[in-house]
Amino acid sequence: MKAHHGALMVPHAFQAAARPLYSGAIQRLPPGEQAAVQRQAVDTEDHPSFLAELAEGPYFVIASMLDAASLCQMDTTCRLHYTMNRAHNGPWRALGAQMFDGLELEQDGVFEQPAHLADNGRKLARIDWKGRYRRFVAEVPTFCAPFSGAHITSVAHPDEVAYFRSRLCTDVLDENCDHGVYLEVEVLLNPDNLSMAVVDFEAGGCSSVTFSPDTGAVIRERKVREAPRKVEGAYIQPLSTLPPGRRFHGIMGLYLYSGSLAFFRRCANGLTDGGAMELGPWETTGFVSDLSWAEGRRLTPSLAFRGEGEYSVKILGVGTQPPLSIGKPSAEVHNNVAWSGFDWEVGENDDA
Repeated sequence: MKAHHGALMVPHAFQAAARPLYSGAIQRLPPGEQAAVQRQAVDTEDHPSFLAELAEGPYFVIASMLDAASLCQMDTTCRLHYTMNRAHNGPWRALGAQMFDGLELEQDGVFEQPAHLADNGRKLARIDWKGRYRRFVAEVPTFCAPFSGAHITSVAHPDEVAYFRSRLCTDVLDENCDHGVYLEVEVLLNPDNLSMAVVDFEAGGCSSVTFSPDTGAVIRERKVREAPRKVEGAYIQPLSTLPPGRRFHGIMGLYLYSGSLAFFRRCANGLTDGGAMELGPWETTGFVSDLSWAEGRRLTPSLAFRGEGEYSVKILGVGTQPPLSIGKPSAEVHNNVAWSGFDWEVGENDDA
């Protein structure tokens, strides 16, 4: 350990070891940011030349291994780190691009927006990557209006739908993507019935895939006519139905990976002595649907509430891995899913 420590304390040895990394895989800073980093290095009392050399390669390799809390600590150490971390090719941008790959935030788009010119039309607009990261962390796991935040406590009308602010980018999360997106919701209070769905309304579509944690069924629907309304669909029931009269309480999740959808359920068996939910084992539908039903390249996750009343439903998080490993979808998997077809029509004078 002492020998390794001594080698890393020699600036030229550190730079030489990292040369293959930053000569090819790591991008050099734009001229404007490079000059800013060099000015900051001059103002740094400890080893100014060493820190300036680190700016173009090894530092970004090391910083790319840090999480958000560690990067925040680095930001406070000196102005040089503060500047490098916020650079266009710096670690805050890299961390956000990795964490939110395959997601789009309402009104903000994807995390890595295409470069655009500033008002003078000559220079690229400067992006606060740390601020953008902070905004995505806060707003991705939230609902759109009329709901707000990550927690729904009441529903005013029957058949209300709460849409997530984040959308799933199916053009990114295709068969060539090495990760997926997993959304998880906790249900503590549920007076009636609720379900989790993805819809293709963003591109003008009229289709959805819905998971009912109460019945254990997955329903695929498409509206073919508005008036009188006609819906065509199909369903499967990969999980068991809850006992009669029992409402779903627990955790449910949606997973999109390699162009396929799977759902998860963890039912609450009751409350512990401390008042917390006592949860049963995780269950999954497995990969039950591809995306051939969807229009466009964006899917919107949502929760549908059958009845009004007091609820306690909270988005627990958005990540890349589900709670159970279910492998990778394939054409054979989808061909083995036995869908049962149905359709229904609502007459002009029907209240249903």
